[in-house]
Amino acid sequence: MNDLQPKKRRSRKWFGWFLGIMLITLATFVYVRYYYVFGTGVKSGELNYLVYKGVIFKTYEGKLIQTGFRADKPGGLQSNQFDFSVENKEIAEKLMLSSGKNVQLHYKEFFAPIPWRGYTKFIVDSIISIEEPRPDLQHEIAPYVLDTM
Repeated sequence: MNDLQPKKRRSRKWFGWFLGIMLITLATFVYVRYYYVFGTGVKSGELNYLVYKGVIFKTYEGKLIQTGFRADKPGGLQSNQFDFSVENKEIAEKLMLSSGKNVQLHYKEFFAPIPWRGYTKFIVDSIISIEEPRPDLQHEIAPYVLDTM
C-alpha cells in the first residue's frame, strides 16, 4: 500500500509542471498575438475619413487613400486603401479636422486587433505631416466636429 503514495505524488507533480508550462505558453501566445509590435512604418495619402464608433468599445477608425491602383481580381482595379485605428484622442481630433487633406501617418502593426484598441491591426501613433488646411474652412468645421464628440 505504501507503494501507491509516491505514484500519486509524481502524477500531481507532473500535472503541476504540465499546467505551469501550458499557462506560460498561453501567456506568451497572447502577448505575441495581441501586444507585440510586429512592424512600424509610415503611410501617406489623402485622409478619407476618421470616425468614432463602436457598440461596447468606442474607437477611432479611419481610412487613408494612397496614390496608385491595385488589382484584387484579374481585370479589376481598386485604389489602395489603408484602414487604421487611433488610440490617442488628441491625434484623432487633429485627423478629424484634416479630412480630405494629404497626411503622413506613423503606425504600429500588430498581429491581431483587440476590441478596445481598435478594429484594425494598424494603430496610428503619430502624425508626421498634414497639408495645411485653408484657414477659413477650418474655422467653419472645427466647432461642429469637436462638439459632436
